[in-house]
Amino acid sequence: MEAIDCITTRKSIRKFTDQPVSRELIMDVIRTAQQSPSYKNSQPWEVAVVSGDKKEGLSRLMIDLLATDTAATPDLAAPTSWPAPEQARIKELFQMRLEATGIDLSAPAIIKKAKRANFSFYGAPLAVYLYQESSLSEWSLFDLGLFAQSLMLAAHGKGLGSVPQAFITDYSAEVKEYLGIPATKRLVLGLSVGYPDMESSVNKLTTSRAPAEEITTWFE
Repeated sequence: MEAIDCITTRKSIRKFTDQPVSRELIMDVIRTAQQSPSYKNSQPWEVAVVSGDKKEGLSRLMIDLLATDTAATPDLAAPTSWPAPEQARIKELFQMRLEATGIDLSAPAIIKKAKRANFSFYGAPLAVYLYQESSLSEWSLFDLGLFAQSLMLAAHGKGLGSVPQAFITDYSAEVKEYLGIPATKRLVLGLSVGYPDMESSVNKLTTSRAPAEEITTWFE
């Protein structure tokens, strides 16, 4: 797949088939993502790939925590407010999802339902967590973001689908303990990875992007 096509056709997938993903394929994706740039080539990222019974147990753990209304304590705190331009784009997304699926993402009950779907990894065969040492600077968070994008593009280029998920880091301490990840690590992002079910209506939604002219300022 050409690089431009890969970037422009990638989308977040929220329904997967039950087709397994081989270890060789996901390792190939990770090796490709390893080519991401980073500050002074520090490569400040680590990857946990969770599958099979271990993934099912992790899913049950998070769903049980949610059911008991355990407070979310992610290593990266969720935003509590947004500047006007970003808030407008979020509002547009919520409206698009409401029109396409009937799901109102601003309703508390729906948010809890959405979290359950996240914690089930949307039926994907693989859960992938990206983490790093918590002592690293904000530059390293930026670098891990570059790695995450490369990972998703590499997966897409090889016929896989993925979706980045903040919710599945809600219970970071419990997830790290369950997976044996040291408490000194910062759990940054989770992703579901597998073969996309493109017949599902939820995967037919394509989100909009702001015009390039709106976000670009020329200085001449």
